Formats: sequence, structure tokens, C-alpha cells
Amino acid sequence: MRIAGTWNPAEVDAEKRRNAHAALDAALEAGYTLFDHADIYAAGACETLHGEVLAANPDLRERIVIATKCGIRFPNQPEGSPHRYDFSGEHIRWSCDASLERLQTDYIDIYQLHRPDVLMNPREIADAFSELHAAGKVRYFGVSNFSPSFVSALQSALDFPLVVNQVEIHLGRLACFTDGTLDQCLERTITPLAWSPLGGGWLGTPKAPQTDLSPKQTALVELMDKIATEHGVGRTEIALAFLLKHPSGIVPIVGSTRPSAIRDAVRADDIELSRDDWYRLYVAARGEGLP
Repeated sequence: MRIAGTWNPAEVDAEKRRNAHAALDAALEAGYTLFDHADIYAAGACETLHGEVLAANPDLRERIVIATKCGIRFPNQPEGSPHRYDFSGEHIRWSCDASLERLQTDYIDIYQLHRPDVLMNPREIADAFSELHAAGKVRYFGVSNFSPSFVSALQSALDFPLVVNQVEIHLGRLACFTDGTLDQCLERTITPLAWSPLGGGWLGTPKAPQTDLSPKQTALVELMDKIATEHGVGRTEIALAFLLKHPSGIVPIVGSTRPSAIRDAVRADDIELSRDDWYRLYVAARGEGLP
């Protein structure tokens, strides 16, 4: 989402293009294999930048997994339309073709519906998904920001399983642990993709003193720092290790574009939090004891 360095594609100059390529190169060198996109990220510019890297390195495509999303329509698309969500078959097909062109690839590994459309017709979506799969344009399908009931409603019309649900999960947002989202992932073998795993940055290793945290947040990051010191890593790695511990197989979507931060984040893979430390973090994040 951030590789363009802006949400305005007209602002993607040579420097921003170099920075985007450097971020992608750093991730590849560090061993990342899943790359998360959406058609709305910088109005398609993020997909375009990744497409440039793929075009310059044709052998790279088979070594990575590309996920992208559709379904969000901004105001005045087309003229006079409100901001809305659109899971119509026509829009899904059109969006997929546009993403394929920007990414300069023949297929998308995981295609996701971005935010729940309350006018969702599961049968219409199933027809569009089946057509895209039969044409070789998409290998697997998933959703993003879906409640368990929305997942079940869509899955009821599909002849194949949804493979991911991308939701906001981090130590500052614990809802998915208790609202049935992760329970359903366990039940249906759906992989949860965690967006904003560092809570937009405040849970990560700080570059400067943090002065705008609440008392609950301060207590949590102090505990994180203590556990991080014991493991010889930074706070970022502890925040990610907390997610990786869950048996549903949470995959954090690392959002940094700084090569050093991208490289550091992979160290979370080597951390095995004890159950005691995991629950210490969970209770601190709740700000109150367990029932």
C-alpha cells in the first residue's frame, strides 16, 4: 500500500519509483514471498510499480505470491457516484483485468474482495470467480475485512474454499480473537492475513521517544520492550511474534517501505513466545485481567 510514497499517482516521480523498487528488492532479498496489493492503493500506482519489477525480472513471477483486492469505488467513479463498495460481477471482472495489466502478469495468485458490500449477491460473485478461475486469471480467492457471517454467506455459493480473510489484527486491536473471525479461520482452514500488524506504527520499534500514548498503551509497550530485550530483538519483532503464535497461522502484512525495517521484521520468525509471555501481552493489551 505504501510503496508509491503517495496516494496520488501523479506524484510518483523518479525518486519515488526508485524507493519503491528498493523496498521490493529488500523484501525479496530478505525472503518475503507474499506481496499484498489492492486496486485502490495509489489508484493503481502500487500495482504498476510492482509490475515494473516483474517485467524486469521475468523469472521472479513463479517464486512469489501476488495477492490483490477489488470492490472499493471512490466518489465520482463514474461521475456523480458516491463512495461505495461494488461486488457486481461486471466490476469484479473489469477490476481483475485492470490489475493484471498493471501488474504485468497473466494471473493473480489470491484475489480478494476488499470490504463487505451490503448488496453482495453470493451467486453473482461465484459466477464471476468461476469465470476468472476458468480463464486462468486467478488461482485462489479470498476476502478482506469480512465478518464470519459474511464469509459464510459467500462460501455457501462457492464450489471451492475461500483461502484468506485479511483483517486488522494487532495488540491494539484484539477483536478478531473473540468475535469468531479466527475461530472460523481455524474451522475452515482460512489463513488470516493481518493488516496493520503494528497498529499503524505505534507498536513497532520506535525511532524517537513516544509522547502521545495512553496509559494502557504505555504499559503495553513497556512490557513489549522488556520481552524484546530478553529475546535480543526490537519491539517490532515481538508485535509480529505475538501474531505468529496463534494456531490459525496469522500472516502479518509488513507495511514498512524502509529496507532496514523490512529486513529486521523477518527476525520475528525465529521468536517462539512462551504461553506465559503471550498471555502477559494479551492481558496488557486488554488493559484488564481475564474473566
